[in-house]
Amino acid sequence: MRRPHLRTALAGPLAALLVAGALATLGSPAASAADQPWTNAAQTPEQRADELLAAMTQAEKLTMLHGGPSCGYAGCIPANTRLGIPALHFQDGPVGAGDGLTGVTQLAAPVSGAASWDPDLMRAYGQVLGAEQWGKGTNVVLAPTVNIVRDPRWGRAFESFGEDPYLAGQIGAADIAGIQSQGPMAQVKHFAVYNQETNRNSTADNAVVSDRAEREIYLPAFEAAVQQGVDSAMCSYSSVNGAFACENGPLLNGVLKGDLGFKGFVTADWGATHSTVASANNGLDVEMPGSDYYGTALTNAVNAGQVSQATIDDHVRRVLVPMFRRGLFDHPQNGNRDAVVTTAANAAVAQRVAEEGSVLLKNDAAVLPVAPSVKSIAVIGDDAGAGVMTQGGGSAAVNAPHVVTPYQGVKARAGAGTTVTFAQGGPSADGSLPPVPSSALKPSSGTGTGLYGEYHNSTDLSGPVVASRVDAAVDAVWGGQSPAAGVNATNWSAKWTGTLTPPTSGSYQFSLNSDDGSRLLVNGQQVINNWYNQGPTTRTGSITLTAGQPVSIEVDYYQAGGGSNATLGWSVPGQSAHDQAVAAARDSQLALVFVSDFQSEGSDLRDIDLSAAQNQLVADVAAVNPHTVVVVNSGSAVTMPWADSVQGIVENWYPGQEAGTAIAALLYGDVNFSGKLPVTFPKSLADVPAASTAQWPGQNGSVQYSEGVDVGYRWYDAKNKQPLYPFGHGLSYTTFGYSGLTVSAPDAAGNVAVGFDVTNTGTRAGSEVAQVYVGQPATSGEPPKNLRGFRKVTLDPGQSQHVTLTLDARSFQYWNGSWTTATGTHTVSVGSSSRDLRLTGQTTVTGGTGGTGGGLTLLPRTGWSASASATGGGDVPANMLDGSAGSRWSSGTPMASGQSVTVDTGAVRPLARITMDSAGSASDYARGYQVFLSSDGVTWGSAVASGSGTGALVTVDFPAQSARYVKVVQTGTSSSWWSIAEFNAYTSGGAVSVLPRTGWSASASATGGGDVAANMLDGSAGSRWSSGTPMASGQSVTVDTGAVRPLARITMDSAGSASDYARGYQVFLSSDGVTWGSAVASGSGTRALVTVDFPAQSARYVKVVQTGTSSSWWSIAEFNAYG
Repeated sequence: MRRPHLRTALAGPLAALLVAGALATLGSPAASAADQPWTNAAQTPEQRADELLAAMTQAEKLTMLHGGPSCGYAGCIPANTRLGIPALHFQDGPVGAGDGLTGVTQLAAPVSGAASWDPDLMRAYGQVLGAEQWGKGTNVVLAPTVNIVRDPRWGRAFESFGEDPYLAGQIGAADIAGIQSQGPMAQVKHFAVYNQETNRNSTADNAVVSDRAEREIYLPAFEAAVQQGVDSAMCSYSSVNGAFACENGPLLNGVLKGDLGFKGFVTADWGATHSTVASANNGLDVEMPGSDYYGTALTNAVNAGQVSQATIDDHVRRVLVPMFRRGLFDHPQNGNRDAVVTTAANAAVAQRVAEEGSVLLKNDAAVLPVAPSVKSIAVIGDDAGAGVMTQGGGSAAVNAPHVVTPYQGVKARAGAGTTVTFAQGGPSADGSLPPVPSSALKPSSGTGTGLYGEYHNSTDLSGPVVASRVDAAVDAVWGGQSPAAGVNATNWSAKWTGTLTPPTSGSYQFSLNSDDGSRLLVNGQQVINNWYNQGPTTRTGSITLTAGQPVSIEVDYYQAGGGSNATLGWSVPGQSAHDQAVAAARDSQLALVFVSDFQSEGSDLRDIDLSAAQNQLVADVAAVNPHTVVVVNSGSAVTMPWADSVQGIVENWYPGQEAGTAIAALLYGDVNFSGKLPVTFPKSLADVPAASTAQWPGQNGSVQYSEGVDVGYRWYDAKNKQPLYPFGHGLSYTTFGYSGLTVSAPDAAGNVAVGFDVTNTGTRAGSEVAQVYVGQPATSGEPPKNLRGFRKVTLDPGQSQHVTLTLDARSFQYWNGSWTTATGTHTVSVGSSSRDLRLTGQTTVTGGTGGTGGGLTLLPRTGWSASASATGGGDVPANMLDGSAGSRWSSGTPMASGQSVTVDTGAVRPLARITMDSAGSASDYARGYQVFLSSDGVTWGSAVASGSGTGALVTVDFPAQSARYVKVVQTGTSSSWWSIAEFNAYTSGGAVSVLPRTGWSASASATGGGDVAANMLDGSAGSRWSSGTPMASGQSVTVDTGAVRPLARITMDSAGSASDYARGYQVFLSSDGVTWGSAVASGSGTRALVTVDFPAQSARYVKVVQTGTSSSWWSIAEFNAYG
């Protein structure tokens, strides 16, 4: 169903001229590489960005930080032709290329993807999004939405991934991977704590939320997005704890860019910028869609010293680095808004998501799949016909190239031997009446029932008849496709003629819904004039007819571009649409009732009930037909007062353009149901966690998140409430058994291995989503259980599969100022839903917050901050903690005795080591240093260590001492500056130790110049493995460490080579060298030592896959692993 969307695409003739001019200039001869060194693709994105940044004027920098003139997309940053910077085109959205574009695929709503619980499928979903957006000229896709569904009334619940942060994170990360694999950047949204539309973008929408709830519920999906490598993020309309999200320093600088290590840029949601100085200093990189705050106002703020040059440079750099990483400079965007990008393959993905995301909630007496003996079916409801609700509204709305209605899908699947009767049940949302049935019509030429249609390749019925046939009724959605052989796909017209025999006497009301023009003549009298070039529009008219007395009827229609559909409907005197539907159900063996509830950006629902008319329709149909199945199209949970009266219930969400084909395949069992609920369905609104007015929609200017971490199923578990249908629930046409649970003790990194068997105990092939929940000790204050893992398995009848899942250390932690391990016994449960747990085990956790083996624990830098006595060149202290060797803190020149850096590690702990990495710099290291510790940052004791730096990684060990702050004081001098690219600290008791390489071996996918893989392990920096030229994406090296062990770090040393390092890499682990999981880490190489840390995992084999390209070769002089 088409609905208006809120974000308006920018357009205009001036913009077209500007874009055309920019493209023409970009196509002109480029300056030499010496003049523009950033064009050298052999360098890292960070190096190229720094070189380009140095060449930019202040005005050019500031132009990169706000939306520019209209360009036909939702937003854009114009091209810089002097420097060869391509334009950025921002486009909605999470369901497909939106903002009024045509020739695209309308996918099922993202909530349907979440209900599939299938990251691989969601990656394919993202690939369709990315490919079609790229083909349309987009290079920043405004998706995905990973906000948590705190309440089912939220108007945007349909475009998110449900109520659980772990599920939302896994599904969202897969979506991002798919989008970015096709060329454009993804923009994860909306950071953060954005969970309602009411009062949005105002101070009245101030979310008052605890730090613990933020960290455990509302931020983990964003953390997963950052770990996946998302290029950009959108800050939200919300105000969070008193500050608008787009000027919220603790959220943007502190959490997103600091704790989570986000390296990309932050864009304000359209109109969500509320200040200049506060926004710029607190982490907002780009204002959209215009320049109200980041235009002249930002220039003035910089000139006045209110915003530093270092801050501006950081904002610009954050935009440039992902542009280089995504290849926008090297592979210019050549798509355009008019391109037709939908394909049959993309439509197949749309159908698959609609199928695998649909959830079978109830199936009493095996009413489904439809039995072969069923020969009469009543398909009831406006949502079964032209009014099918395939999508939600707002910026996620997408123009479908065609829509298959459920009635069309069921009728086609049922075949000629089954009578399928459509009954609308009441007026549609747009006023359309039920279609006039074929039985009431007789064609003017030919035999049988229906109307005789003549088709012309003109818009006014002129010219020759290019096709003619008898059509059963005027009731079709062509979606811009040709209606018959020989007829144009656009700019055509048709006339249907014949007679209509009224079944009863009285005043008949007729309706015509069409895109574009249509009209109705009865006995030569014009009853409806809808002859306009328009979108789908319904007009009605009435005429008095006599029972049994045939009247002539003519329906004219023309199509003038874009979509195309036409439906002739009627209302028979004395027979309401509701009564007709009940009669159809009474006369059929099976009744399929389709109902819906509409959600859209910009407004929340008042309740979670279907309309009274729909609920009454279901109740009345069920009263006359015991074999009633209800199919619900909604964006989130709805109440079902008739649930006990029907045999079957399907939650179909918003299924997209292939709605009818997908639901027919499911109802008939051609495809087995495998979806599981990503949200809880409560019995009533009174049961939801945010039931009070203070909690929803708020009062006195605040929205109280007083339910804390008890969101979704956690609330129902904590309060012992029975939902209508629980989180994770979903039936199949087969059954599954669980057995053989094993739960390991935590390994050195805190990971726990969970193993179990799943068996298909039924008679059909099917897929089951096995879900793993962890219940922490009561002392942690956590809800009774949290989802911490899942796996979708597909099994034939009688087949079993052993499933092994690794629960990371975070599964056993809670937020208490930092991630804190809950010591004691944890319950690990496995089952088919959050309330259908088949297996239960336990594991005992003794403490610690990470790290592996050895004697020291590498600390996670969550919540850390850094300061310095001097800063030069915009290299701010926070760069020491950002996880990137491509950025650094620098003191400025000259390096002077007494300069210092101070790091706050967030909590008092036993510190025993620090490391300072200058990323291989030949000169920018501390000539001498002293290390001091403090518990309060005020009182400092004597130096605990001192020494002289080097151009490599400097490791400083000292006797363990409880402290929170570390200060390093420079004791030497030099004309160079002092730089630290990465700073780490370690506690005593626990972590990474370099492993002896005895018995190790190495192999590679390519070898050049005799530089064999074994050279990586020979202990000599003078020999190396090399790939040969050119360095190519997909090249890999694999190291066998000789035994399964907890691995947590690798290092790759290119011995300072100026060019022979991996431009990008992904790291994979395996226990057997055959089965490899998802990448545990990824990044960009440097010519120095590359250190890659990741959550510890038991493995034997390490594979590093090159993801960049270069004319140089890829070399590794020495490879080490730590455990």
